[in-house]
Amino acid sequence: MNWTDERVDLLRKLWAEGLSASQIAAQLGGVSRNAVIGKVHRLKLSSRGRSTAAPVRQKKAASAASGIKSAVRTTHRPMPASIGATALQTQFDVEPVARQVIRPVENVVVPISRRLQLIQLNEKTCKWPNGDPLAEDFSFCGNDPAETGPYCAYHSRIAFQPASERRRNR
Repeated sequence: MNWTDERVDLLRKLWAEGLSASQIAAQLGGVSRNAVIGKVHRLKLSSRGRSTAAPVRQKKAASAASGIKSAVRTTHRPMPASIGATALQTQFDVEPVARQVIRPVENVVVPISRRLQLIQLNEKTCKWPNGDPLAEDFSFCGNDPAETGPYCAYHSRIAFQPASERRRNR
């Protein structure tokens, strides 16, 4: 698709009218929303669609009965600022409630490590590392692994958390 002068003029006109990139792409035909956005940036057209919180204004009103000037203050409720595609990143004043997740203590048994070296590992040993790999006392768990995976039952529970629990901890 080539950008002809007529299509560019139409793009400028529709952009100035405030149409979205998707709406402009639909009217031009044969062009995607991203192509419209790219062309708008290359043409350096003015950005628009930025909304901000309404400022607090003061109006002066004259009292008809007494002739006394009084200041009437009108306040607008501030709206969250929405800038372009970041509308979903709205910040709210309310603090989120922190929830403490307590895992059940039942069946928590820390196995005694057999402290195997790398050359002692095989398919029937737990490969959970113990300590710093650069230290002299570095070793592997070495206990019997679970039915599937490289770790014993205890280390498998640590290494492989259910997806729902991971989401909850964030």
